[in-house]
Amino acid sequence: MQSILVRIESQVSKALERSFGGLPTLEAGLLRPDVVLSTQPRFGHYQCNNALKLAKALKKNPREIAGQLLAALEESGGSMIHKMEIAGPGFINLTLDTKFLSSEIESLLKDSHCGVPLPEKRKRMIVEFSSPNIAKELHVGHLRSTIIGDALARLFEFLGHDVLRLNHVGDWGTQFGMLIAYLQEEEPAVLTGEKRANLSELMGWYRASKKRFDERPEFKKAAQLQVVRLQGGDEASLEAWEMICDISREAFREIYGLLDIKITERGESYYNPFLPEVIADLEDKGLVTISEGAKCVFLEGFIARDGSPLPMIVQKSDGGYNYATTDIAAMRHRTEVERAERIIVVTDAGQSLHFQMVDALCKKAGYLTTAVQFDHVLFGVVLGPDGKKFKTRSGETEKLIDLILEAIKGAKAIFKERLPDGSPEEIEELGTILGVDAIKYADLCSHRIKDYLFSYERMLRFEGNTAAFLLYAFVRIQGIERKVGKPIPLEGKVQLEEPSEIALALHLRQFGETLESMGRDLLPNRLTEYLYELAEKFHAFFRDCRVEGSDREESRLMVAEATRRILKQGLTILGLKTLPRM
Repeated sequence: MQSILVRIESQVSKALERSFGGLPTLEAGLLRPDVVLSTQPRFGHYQCNNALKLAKALKKNPREIAGQLLAALEESGGSMIHKMEIAGPGFINLTLDTKFLSSEIESLLKDSHCGVPLPEKRKRMIVEFSSPNIAKELHVGHLRSTIIGDALARLFEFLGHDVLRLNHVGDWGTQFGMLIAYLQEEEPAVLTGEKRANLSELMGWYRASKKRFDERPEFKKAAQLQVVRLQGGDEASLEAWEMICDISREAFREIYGLLDIKITERGESYYNPFLPEVIADLEDKGLVTISEGAKCVFLEGFIARDGSPLPMIVQKSDGGYNYATTDIAAMRHRTEVERAERIIVVTDAGQSLHFQMVDALCKKAGYLTTAVQFDHVLFGVVLGPDGKKFKTRSGETEKLIDLILEAIKGAKAIFKERLPDGSPEEIEELGTILGVDAIKYADLCSHRIKDYLFSYERMLRFEGNTAAFLLYAFVRIQGIERKVGKPIPLEGKVQLEEPSEIALALHLRQFGETLESMGRDLLPNRLTEYLYELAEKFHAFFRDCRVEGSDREESRLMVAEATRRILKQGLTILGLKTLPRM
């Protein structure tokens, strides 16, 4: 189904061309339709703003221009718009016909894709997100990347694109040499498989190995030797590395399972064989400069704090590579091998400069052409009650698993009180769903670029812009349908009458526009705002419009069912699950 906005824009575009297309002095951009959703529905559902811009260019009264445009719109006729009128300095308010809106809901119920059109051509897309480091536990800092990345991947999958979800884990580098050397000295039974370790132990050994690396030159030498052996493909070193990775993966899988995250691991080690070739290619293209023994690329526009050119080091003076080299190799592989047409990388805002330089270098080297769109989706930090970075009482970074389990614990306590007849198994299931949903939604409803305050109490509320508020609307619709006790009519006639049901119907048909906006700007809070407003409009409809036993029962059941479907799909895109009761 084509969106209402697109259809209105088409009518306005034709009217603009008829009225002003013959004027040679006008810039082409002035004839593009400028139609927005009205902020005051009592005056109209949509608002056309073209007359104001045209009047300025033509040096005429905007209301006079609006009159010409209005006349051209009225000539086109059609059943979509009921009323058009000029308001203020020259806006044109457009009110949709109620019968047209009714037919839109009827069509929506027959559309298996919630009225959202599929693309004429599927795009090959890569979304890189989460990307923790091996031998380290996922912490609160990984929450945003994981949840935002998953929501974006789900969005583009729903929109019909071919999406590859990648977990660019930190599974290569000096830290593995340190850890293996430490285990050889202190925990050889772990390396032989006689002793089974967990990720918490691994993290403790990593911290101890780092301290020893910094303090003991002989250990530093042994660790560096292990790195050389690992990079050289030494069998024993590779087995130790794989064991360390497996322990980490097991812990990651537990969290991804709770969060319902599907992702393909492709860590830094995957690109290791391609690094020498990338350096050689950059040298062949004349992009590499030797600076203090290191191979660097100097990019126009990047300046250090002292005013000197800022280099991007692609190979260290000792011959080693860094994560910049890996990211460049990854970008090249994704465009030349994976044939990606859009690449999205989700990380914290602290990596903004790094990815600006990766982007610039890859464009200069020809790895990123104009046929490929690259987006670095950056985000702010999660704050604790004190307004600082979220940490435990002891000052350590909060583990993500502890954060999730605490939210689940709070949700279960709520259900024990609300559902005294619930079995322990039901309370466990409902509490797990609500706890995880609450964490996800609290993150996604915050503008991703901004920092946000993490609060268990706020995220588990049943009122306001929370997961529970949306889930309650969904449960309420299911309750209506159960109470009626008969199948929802999908082939009947919708008859919109009350202002609240007209407002709800219009909002339902703006789902596709919302998803388009979210995909364009990569802002999940566009969808959370839409769903919150949808839940509010449904509650107003439920308050004003009797369903069961009314003379509009069939029509209102159809409106309720359309709401249920859109709400369910929107929640699914955000990675939230629904509940049978609350």
